[in-house]
Amino acid sequence: MKKRLFYLFALICSMSLFVACSDDDSTPADYSQVIQDEIAGGYKGELKVNVMGQDMPSAYQKIMVEKASTTAINLFITDFAFMGIPVGDVELLNCELTPNGNAYTFTGTTTVKVEVAGLDADVEAQGSVANGTLSLNLNIKAMLGSMEQDVKVTFAGTKLTGTEKTEADILTFTFDNTDVVTEQPVINDDNTITFKVVEGADITALVPTITVSEGATVTPATGVAQDFSGGPVTYTVVSEDYGKTKTYQVSVSGLQNVLSFSFDEWEMVDLGEDYESYYSPLPLNLLATPNEGAQLLNYKANPLVGYPVVIEENGYEGKAAKLVTRDARNTMAAWAKAYITAGSVFTGSFEYDPLAALLPGGALKMTHFGVVYDKKPLRFKGVYKYAPGTPFIRTVEGVATETEEVDECAIQAVLYTITTADETLDGSNIDSDDERIVARARLEDGTAKSEWTEFDLNFTWKDGSTYDAEKTYKLAIICSSSKDGANFNGAANSTLIVDNLEVIGE
Repeated sequence: MKKRLFYLFALICSMSLFVACSDDDSTPADYSQVIQDEIAGGYKGELKVNVMGQDMPSAYQKIMVEKASTTAINLFITDFAFMGIPVGDVELLNCELTPNGNAYTFTGTTTVKVEVAGLDADVEAQGSVANGTLSLNLNIKAMLGSMEQDVKVTFAGTKLTGTEKTEADILTFTFDNTDVVTEQPVINDDNTITFKVVEGADITALVPTITVSEGATVTPATGVAQDFSGGPVTYTVVSEDYGKTKTYQVSVSGLQNVLSFSFDEWEMVDLGEDYESYYSPLPLNLLATPNEGAQLLNYKANPLVGYPVVIEENGYEGKAAKLVTRDARNTMAAWAKAYITAGSVFTGSFEYDPLAALLPGGALKMTHFGVVYDKKPLRFKGVYKYAPGTPFIRTVEGVATETEEVDECAIQAVLYTITTADETLDGSNIDSDDERIVARARLEDGTAKSEWTEFDLNFTWKDGSTYDAEKTYKLAIICSSSKDGANFNGAANSTLIVDNLEVIGE
């Protein structure tokens, strides 16, 4: 308690000094020109406090100097703060200058009494201005009852040019750790910065990239790893002229779930000696492709068409999934008027039925879209490339017709309600207005993309629909190399490559 009172006392002592500078009885020369040309102006520097030999945290400070008379100066500290306590504006008036070589010195003394705290103190101030540098020393002898305390306050500052910037704001605050940070930091009006991370993520060494106002500095610095596991981390921004200091509290505001697919692991499926083998992306209980049904296109006794989903070795990161629309006009699939087989990868399962596959519309029923999902989906993310193929094959009244149309890809995620675990949507209704569908995140631009292109889509909820934790949902992620492939319309060899698919939920 005594030590805290003393800190307060030191503040008051500092403030009291500013009305008690010493006067020089002699009549010095006229220093008006020196004051105007060399001394008057702003000085920025560091304020240090030592109490009984113990250093306190230092602070950035700006002091303004102006002409008081032909032989004296005034010193002003705006928004003075001491140990984080805002004191306000303080003044040191009519400080007589004494030439000392290239420097001009000034001194001051005062006695301070703080009745409420029972404190008495004698304060001595010494300062000098030389070659654009301002130095100020305060020596305080304080008595707290019978206990004497020594406080030393020092300031060393350099003269400002007048062009320094005055703002002290964090403009951007981001993380590159996108495998951990699911929602980039938001700078709020109350000088807090909040972000969200993956459940169970290690947040003990996250590295932020920070931009601040022009000329300003931030502590801790940008690019320095910080531990956010113990609560908010304080970042302090100081303007270029040291006239303004602003602090920000940066913290995790929530945990989010990430359902992700990297397509780095695949499993080979051997159909025996009569059929070409194929690969399926793992995990098999979550991801599916139409490759199993495409065995009709890859019977070794006939020309091999190729499977609609294959491994892309050169993915965005590691491997990726390559989805290719296959021309099925010269295969057994044409008996069912399925003249193309679009490449697709989706969450759910492919339920192969050879007899149903030969019936019109039968193939659509084999794609069981969706897996049980117990979060509220927020965003659907990933990267892709797309190259439309040729020719475009359109099915018109059961007849395959080549057209000049340009194919487009389809990427979407669909959330729908279920009442039983085996309930599912399929190729016949996933793009419909089925009443079970409550939210959808869909890529609107399905045109060609020759380079890796990122997407980050918000889920749009159907009018009147909201997330209800008491209900059971399935989430379907669906990527297709031909957006109308479910109706057997698309271009031969249209190729969609997808990687790093993620659904962010909470």
